[in-house]
Amino acid sequence: MALRDFLKKQFIDVIHWVEPEDGILAWRYPMQDMEIQNGGKLTVRESQMAAFVNEGRIADVFAPGLYTLNTHTLPLLTNLMNWDKMFQSPFKSDVYFFSTRLQVNQHWGTATPITVRDRDFGGVQLRAYGIYSYRLADPRTFHTKVSGTRETYTVAELEGQLRSTIVQRMADTFGESQVPFLDMAANQIELGQKIAEYLKPVFADLGLALDSFVVENLSLPEALQKRLDERIGMAMIGDMGRYTQFQVAQSMPIAAANEGGGVAGIGAGLGAGMAMAQTMMSAMRPPAPGEPPPPAAQAAPLPVASAPAGDTKFCIECGKPMPARAKFCPGCGGAQ
Repeated sequence: MALRDFLKKQFIDVIHWVEPEDGILAWRYPMQDMEIQNGGKLTVRESQMAAFVNEGRIADVFAPGLYTLNTHTLPLLTNLMNWDKMFQSPFKSDVYFFSTRLQVNQHWGTATPITVRDRDFGGVQLRAYGIYSYRLADPRTFHTKVSGTRETYTVAELEGQLRSTIVQRMADTFGESQVPFLDMAANQIELGQKIAEYLKPVFADLGLALDSFVVENLSLPEALQKRLDERIGMAMIGDMGRYTQFQVAQSMPIAAANEGGGVAGIGAGLGAGMAMAQTMMSAMRPPAPGEPPPPAAQAAPLPVASAPAGDTKFCIECGKPMPARAKFCPGCGGAQ
């Protein structure tokens, strides 16, 4: 009885795999010194594939289903093992299971900025990050090029290779697209689709299929972002002269309401603002061909505004007249 039990343990009647945890891409069935029984059963569940490997050469690959193992279901293995007729004895072969379900929420990002040529800003350094998802699509290729004879191969072991590949292809995409940075940042969905087109052949070469690729953020380093904000601000201002006139007009009510204001104060502020605007516009205007560069701008002397006589002034809060030496407005109580 004991001998029969011992011999029975040497043969495998049913081969199957239940994933114990997430993140396993390939797993080798523990054969040890056991052999597969002729007519044994192979169960391949949904989101799995199985492959028989004989002496390092991958043979038959099975999609999800229930199989009876014989020369009809193992044609390639039958050829490798030179079975010219129905075999009746147990046989040895390595069996690998592969998880083909979607590996989601995989993160990618640029560890260091990528330098690319931009049509608007010249050379710029970009940072980007996002997520992607993929699945194992070709067990033959994956076993041959990636997992090999490992007992277990996980997503974490492949993550570094995929991340580096993504960053490299993303840099190539930026360089070949000739799309300005501002347009890329405003169309991240289209950008992700474009990068995915470049990445799909690379993933397929490893036996993988890229399912989705998302660009969550595309930005510049802090120093370059500050320069971009300054440029956007200048573009929003537009005509520097009109902007200066607007600023002076905004300050006129306050200048007129305080001691030393009035017409002289208004005139001084307006004259200074116009002189500043003319100087800045002259400096920004490129010289005509043959024209010498403009001399260094000098600040125009400002007229001195004399304080009007009187012992009253106007409140800066409510605008009502009040004693010139008062520290608080008797009308609204505001500090002066």
